[in-house]
Amino acid sequence: MAITTSQAGALAPWLLLLVAPPAAALDWLVAPSLRLRESYSDNALLAPPGQEKADFITEIAPAIAVIASGPRLQVHLDASWRKFLSRQRADSDTVQLQAGANAELLRDWFYLDGHASISRQNVSPFGAPVIDALPDGRNQSSVRATVVSPYLRHRFRGLGTFDARYTRADVSSENNLLSTHSDELQLLLGGEPRGRGWTWNASYDVRRTEDSVLPPQRKERASVGLRYPFSRTWSGTASAGTEKEGYEASDGRNPQGRFWSVGGVWTPSSRTSVAFSTGRRFFGQTYSLDARFLQRHNNWSLQYSEDITTMPAQFLRLGDSDAANLLDQLWRGTFPNAQDRRLRIDAFLRYAQAQDPQLGLNYFSHRYYLQKQLKLNLVRATPKSTLILGLSAVDRTAQTNSGVDSGLLPDIDLSTSDRTRQLGASAGWNWRSSSRGSVNLQAGYASARSLSMPRRDDNITFTAGYSRVLRSNMTAAIDVRRTRHRSDRGGDFRENGVSATLTMRF
Repeated sequence: MAITTSQAGALAPWLLLLVAPPAAALDWLVAPSLRLRESYSDNALLAPPGQEKADFITEIAPAIAVIASGPRLQVHLDASWRKFLSRQRADSDTVQLQAGANAELLRDWFYLDGHASISRQNVSPFGAPVIDALPDGRNQSSVRATVVSPYLRHRFRGLGTFDARYTRADVSSENNLLSTHSDELQLLLGGEPRGRGWTWNASYDVRRTEDSVLPPQRKERASVGLRYPFSRTWSGTASAGTEKEGYEASDGRNPQGRFWSVGGVWTPSSRTSVAFSTGRRFFGQTYSLDARFLQRHNNWSLQYSEDITTMPAQFLRLGDSDAANLLDQLWRGTFPNAQDRRLRIDAFLRYAQAQDPQLGLNYFSHRYYLQKQLKLNLVRATPKSTLILGLSAVDRTAQTNSGVDSGLLPDIDLSTSDRTRQLGASAGWNWRSSSRGSVNLQAGYASARSLSMPRRDDNITFTAGYSRVLRSNMTAAIDVRRTRHRSDRGGDFRENGVSATLTMRF
């Protein structure tokens, strides 16, 4: 299953809107490329033992990268169209896209943010993983997500800062398995009274969400907050407010009420910060953590959060790459040119498949979940090598009935997703063996376990390769991979493959 070029073209007017803002001095970089890849798989259909069928798969993938930077406009686009030719499957094509922009339309007053993505995602938390060199399988589908957010922001001297933001978000998939859109209005006031160091804020947030199989949902949240410095490195935080979710809970409880939280922030230097809090919401006690540490060659972050969410909301967050942000900070000294640095980051993460360790932990669902998530990202970069490690642990408890997912997962017992626990880990390593050659290693592990019904699926992948620059605009690579899937409900398989790739830049 794939997104056609005509479907992808529906994003073009949005992208033009992002590029249209004011004519200022911009530094543009447009980098078209073409990738040709021939792969051999000993189990192209990911069949169980004894039913394997080998196949050669040809991939043709033209791509384009666009980066523009200026004082009032930032644009980034990374898009490719991939055509797969094979004997065991019907020929197919798919589009992959990551695009984003930020524009200042009226100086110090009016701004515009936007993001668009097309990515391959798992339909079910249980089943085969996405394998980059193979066409989409039965458990994969492409997801389109777009966000457009105009907002007003201005600082009034002696009073504080005012923000008013409108956000339109859309998520859809092939065959309309998922189709949601939301409209959100956020108002925020913040101030620093007389410059004494302490700050306050007040906010109001209202969002209306429409899902193709659910009645419209309305969420409201109002809060006030305070941050008070006790010393140069320590500050205390507190917040309180009311919230109301719009869904109908499966246990009959009303998902609304007052909330509060207290916490602290430790900032011993500009490179280190730790923020933590505890509080209470209508679903129980809550905790949060956000720790970030930057060193000369190492950069890492650790976050823990608890919130009510949906799967479409999680797909909207896939454009935010923690690994890319960490790597950008470390590579600023090695690659001072921002455009060149961004291209190198995109290329490395695309191969390492380590853009986000929660990739593969999201799946299709119309249900609301209480999600508790722990994320760890570590990046180490030296002149000769780059290492990225990622870990994500997610515990989800469904808050609404499973019947709304009957059309999404007809072959799976829906009660298995009442409560799930998923683990994802990834590692990508690149070593420059010479001025033209590089060794690349990638490993990944993903586990999906149902805590409401007896089921557990595990996926393990490993890829090793060598790439060499043949000319200034041409790179050749060879890779070997091994994938293993295990499940206590059957359907185990193993897949081994080798790929030869030629990438040309124009």
